[in-house]
Amino acid sequence: MYSKQILDHFRTPRNVGSIENADGFGKAGGGPHCPEDLAYFWIQVADGHIAEVRHKTLGCPVAIAASSMTSVMAQGKTLEEALQITPEVVAEALGGIPEQKADSTVGPEALRQAIAGYRASRR
Repeated sequence: MYSKQILDHFRTPRNVGSIENADGFGKAGGGPHCPEDLAYFWIQVADGHIAEVRHKTLGCPVAIAASSMTSVMAQGKTLEEALQITPEVVAEALGGIPEQKADSTVGPEALRQAIAGYRASRR
């Protein structure tokens, strides 16, 4: 049912944790099919790039794997590049996600919220 990539990122999620005094923080919850999924993202930004990214994700294997993959994809990217990380891009990188689990891909939205929080604090 799950791809090798999903199982790998679920069993060994990358960049788990939080960042004290983060530059940006965001959270996102699952949709109507998976309302229990929840992701928190923290970012540190240096020279317009995501220097560090951490997440804590609660939920099913897809939610955890998708947040892990989102964090890996965001590391070192510019803010604009990181905003291009969508649920569809993450699903493709994970080798596909079962259709009924599409709204479990909460990582990209939490990342977007962290970037928005960073930008709001710089105004």
